[in-house]
Amino acid sequence: MDRRTVLRAATVAGGAAAFSGSLWAGAAHAAPAQPGTGPYGPLQAADGRGIQLPAGFTSRIVARSRQAVSGTSYTWHDAPDGGACFTAGTGWIYVSNSEISSTGGASAVRFNADGSIASAYRILSNTNRNCAGGATPWGTWLSGEEVSRGYVYETYPQGGKAGVRRAAMGRFTHEAAACDPDRKVIYLTEDESSGCFYRFRPTTWGDLSSGTLEVLVAGTATSGPVSWARVPDPDGSPTYTRSQVSGAKKFNGGEGCWYADGTCWFTTKGDNRVWAYDAVNQRIDLAYDDSLVSGTAPLTGVDNITGTRSGDLYVAEDGGNMEINMITPSGVVTPFLRITGQSSSEICGPAFSPDGTRFYFSSQRGTSGSSSGGITYEVRGPFRS
Repeated sequence: MDRRTVLRAATVAGGAAAFSGSLWAGAAHAAPAQPGTGPYGPLQAADGRGIQLPAGFTSRIVARSRQAVSGTSYTWHDAPDGGACFTAGTGWIYVSNSEISSTGGASAVRFNADGSIASAYRILSNTNRNCAGGATPWGTWLSGEEVSRGYVYETYPQGGKAGVRRAAMGRFTHEAAACDPDRKVIYLTEDESSGCFYRFRPTTWGDLSSGTLEVLVAGTATSGPVSWARVPDPDGSPTYTRSQVSGAKKFNGGEGCWYADGTCWFTTKGDNRVWAYDAVNQRIDLAYDDSLVSGTAPLTGVDNITGTRSGDLYVAEDGGNMEINMITPSGVVTPFLRITGQSSSEICGPAFSPDGTRFYFSSQRGTSGSSSGGITYEVRGPFRS
């Protein structure tokens, strides 16, 4: 019997129910999520844009790489990646990174209250392979460089102000960031096969110009108590940050990161896992692992992640069959949407509008399979609140 068969058998014997109550409050010590029927039912046939959605949901294209955003003169960037939404007057803003070498940066689309596009513009220029990032409680977007000894840049979705390099947050292969306002720290993932999971403690909450970078320390187990240790040299030169602290736990390709209600959820693409860091009790557990699934795993190629007020997680695939899957508070993992005809792409930047009624994401390389073919979408429908 191989490892996957053994683990799946153990999971089935232990029961399929993964979480009780809210995902945000009850992840610790629970078994990983299992396939099941989602709250919105099965996916329907693909619409005119090649998107399969549950009944009652519709999609539209917001922007295409190298084309002017509808109603504006602004040309959308190549290779759209991580994204987030921000309140802007009676409307909102969707921010998107560009995972292009040397000229990456980030752009924004501003929406009116009725969802029409008001404007589009650049908020960060001439940075390197801006992959994921995260929103801050004070309304800025943290854009990370996915290169060796890359930086985090703090950018301003409203526009009119240049992005600022935040060197104190460490130089490594940055992916996502998630703010924990309760403990006044920012969690950071690292896209390396032997990467680490970090947290940054600003000297003053809301000011990222100085602070302390720490790394999670634990054994090799997939669950149990953890601790944090200071990274001696956040600049990572000549020794990479991930190699400076003995006992730092290694994660296989850190990707998306999302915090809510005492738990930070983060993904690792090398082993198709979604992790739950319980910040209250300082322990980690697995929320999802494709090798622990009974039957065919619906979610593979795990990447960006976001969540909703109802406790649902939405996990995008880089690879797999181009789906965004939900993980519900009851521990069910199920496809929410699928992009057809774009097998050479990946799904990036899932984010909800501030009122939770609209959902944004990008196909980084679209139908062409090239970074110049990126497409950014919006989905509307009866999302549960």
